[in-house]
Amino acid sequence: MAKDKKTKSGSKAAAKAAKAAKQEKKASKKDKKVASKNKDVDSDTESVDLDAVLAQYAAEQEKYNAITETIAPAPPNPRTASTLIANPANENELFLFGGEYFNGATAQFYNDLSIYNIKTDTWKLVTSPNSPLPRSGHAWCRAANTKEIYLFGGEFSSPKQGTFYHYNDFWRLDPASREWTRIEAKGKAKTPPARSGHRMVGYKQWILLFGGFQDTSQQTKYLDDVWVYDCTTLEWHCPVLPTGRPKPDARSSFSFLPHEQGAVIYGGYSRVKTAVGGKNQQHQKGKGAKGGSSGGGSGRTILKPKVHEDTWFLRVVPPSAESPTGSLPQVSWEKRKRPANPPSPPRAGATMAFHKGRGIMFGGVHDVEESEEGIDSEFFNTLFVWNIERNRYMPLSLRRPKTGAKKANPGNEKAMNRRDRGKANEEELLANLKALEMRAGLGVAEESEDEKEPEEEEDEEPAIEKPVLFEFPHPRFNAQLTVQSDVLYIYGGTFEKGDREFTFDEMFAIDLGKLEGVKEIFRRELPDWQGEESEDEEEDEDEDEDDEGSDEEDEERSEISTAPTSVLSTPSLAPSKPEEPIQTEDIISALAETDTLPHPRPFESLRDFYARTSVVWQDIIIDEFARKPKSAMEKDRSPKEIKKAAFERAEEKWWDCREEIREM
Repeated sequence: MAKDKKTKSGSKAAAKAAKAAKQEKKASKKDKKVASKNKDVDSDTESVDLDAVLAQYAAEQEKYNAITETIAPAPPNPRTASTLIANPANENELFLFGGEYFNGATAQFYNDLSIYNIKTDTWKLVTSPNSPLPRSGHAWCRAANTKEIYLFGGEFSSPKQGTFYHYNDFWRLDPASREWTRIEAKGKAKTPPARSGHRMVGYKQWILLFGGFQDTSQQTKYLDDVWVYDCTTLEWHCPVLPTGRPKPDARSSFSFLPHEQGAVIYGGYSRVKTAVGGKNQQHQKGKGAKGGSSGGGSGRTILKPKVHEDTWFLRVVPPSAESPTGSLPQVSWEKRKRPANPPSPPRAGATMAFHKGRGIMFGGVHDVEESEEGIDSEFFNTLFVWNIERNRYMPLSLRRPKTGAKKANPGNEKAMNRRDRGKANEEELLANLKALEMRAGLGVAEESEDEKEPEEEEDEEPAIEKPVLFEFPHPRFNAQLTVQSDVLYIYGGTFEKGDREFTFDEMFAIDLGKLEGVKEIFRRELPDWQGEESEDEEEDEDEDEDDEGSDEEDEERSEISTAPTSVLSTPSLAPSKPEEPIQTEDIISALAETDTLPHPRPFESLRDFYARTSVVWQDIIIDEFARKPKSAMEKDRSPKEIKKAAFERAEEKWWDCREEIREM
């Protein structure tokens, strides 16, 4: 596993290096055993030919005669650094591809395409004669103007991770036929260099790619280049950025989300050069050994891990007929202000999924260096929403079930009066709606099928009962996220305790509209850890004490697999550390500056919000259509088109500001 894969493996290397320095002074039997194992690792680095291994994988892949799709008896094997995406052609499917699993001794890579059917709660395994080779740390995205999925890069390593290989191949997946197609460059056209840890996003007819890293087993190089793939001309381009303007630092594992005028990035992880003194730097020296160091004596330069907190906007201007670059878009970076109320403390490995102009963030890890003995890490399971346009973060909380009917309370008369007035106002709006119908010829007394039927059809389907939790999943980093039909799906992730690494074998679903608990799609016990015993144990302990320590390890692993919050002392509904308080005055001023359009009430559903404000939205749409110049060939808008446009505008406003309204 490349050291950036876990975003914090540089920290693990530091701890191991410090401990190794102490162990070198001892001549016990355990030292000899460790030396023997290290020798095996070295031999692995020298003997494994990754090109031959990949060629063997390719030969086995060609044995498949056709694309087959079979029902899997169980969910996919546990893995990390895989990719999860919602099928753009079928709202009932999720695609999972690739990834790796490290059991403490060896690493295994995958190239299977697994499909989860949401409606039937089943997994399917797709085999193909033409499929990308096993990999992890790759990136894929959906094209904005088509329903195809594009994949680039990733990495592969020897079983003991002594040698790494990075891909620079580019693939297209047809979601309907499940067919993979490798896209070759035309002639001597340039293509992005090999990498992993990068991100891609679709914008109009282009695929945008940024960042990542390359690991040569000797050092890690982080990248800051931008590449644009044109889905119409089938060519890669490396745009020339404006000179003299700032641009993001090189990084990997950042959030890269689409925008109406390009894309935005937030955060990320890298290792930056840092000058250090000559005293008490053994820990830092071990930490930067793999990344390289320069200088000597009293001062030197090391590579220190850095968690980025900045936000950038990648503006993409489509070419015009007079554009000097022909069919190439103009690309430029613009630094945004620091987001309001960002997650605190800063965290690496916090993944994000895009949903209706927002980013949904989950998890992450924050490392605190305490001493030469090791590093203390804090893991999170907080769910945040990032309003991209307003550049504001808001924490999301679950709604617990009601415990029963509320008893009558004379002190609630004032609240009852407010509800009565609200009901009277809604009745007045409905009366105005009828008047509007008489004037514009609308028939919205009955809701249109576009707004009503989808939810009714879903209600008619037999629901598959799943356990529902009222706390977020166990803290972790590098979980895979995607959103399908307003539901967030969380797959896998990694947690570390001491020298042991736990890869979660589970998947959850959260309805972003209702937030009524976390549905458990599946959860299996954590696989056994095959790594060495904890190095924190005393070197001179006897075999009985070793056995007791092993039992404790099994108990810890069992605790993590059976209880979502057993490892941490804090409830998982609350952040591990108190987040920055959100000021109601800031929310009110932000909303006032935005517009005076109707806003949803706290915990008001989309349907209720539209029923209460439909008259206003339809008046707005009618007014916009009246002011918009109409061509000779354009017909008058039908009542159905007006209702649909009004509902879409209300839905956009509901998703845009519902978190701020809840806080108020």
